[in-house]
Amino acid sequence: MIDHMSIGVGDLARSVAFYDAVLAPLGFVRVRYYDASQDPGGGAACWGRPGEAPSPDGAAGSAPFWIQRRAGMVAPQPGCHFCLLAPDREAVRAFHAAGLTHGGGDGGAPGLRPHYGEGYYAAFLLDPDGWKIEALTYTPA
Repeated sequence: MIDHMSIGVGDLARSVAFYDAVLAPLGFVRVRYYDASQDPGGGAACWGRPGEAPSPDGAAGSAPFWIQRRAGMVAPQPGCHFCLLAPDREAVRAFHAAGLTHGGGDGGAPGLRPHYGEGYYAAFLLDPDGWKIEALTYTPA
C-alpha cells in the first residue's frame, strides 16, 4: 500500500543519528543519504532492510522511511504516529532505550498493551522533532 513516506526534521545530522540508533534493533539500516549540496531541500536520508534500495532504484515499497531537512520549525501533526514492526520483545526494548539515549522522549515504555490486542507488545518514542514513533511485535501474552 505504501511505497514511501517522509517526515520533516529540523536538524538532519541529529535526526540521522537518532534514526540510525532506533531503527538498527528493528533490522533497518540507512541505505541513502543526501547532504544539502545533493538535495535542494537541505538533505535527506532513508532506511530499509540491508541491501535494499529505495524505489525507483529498488523494488516498489523497499526502503520506505525517509527524513528530509526542513528549514524553520517542524510541527508534527497531532494524532500522527508511525508504527514499525519489531522482530521480538528485545528489539522493542532496544528501540526504546536507543531512542532515550539519542535525544528522543519517552512516549510509552516497552510493555504489553492488552487494550490494543492480546500479545501486543510495544514502546513509543518522540523523536527529536516531536514525531511519535512506535515499535511493535505480536507475541504470546
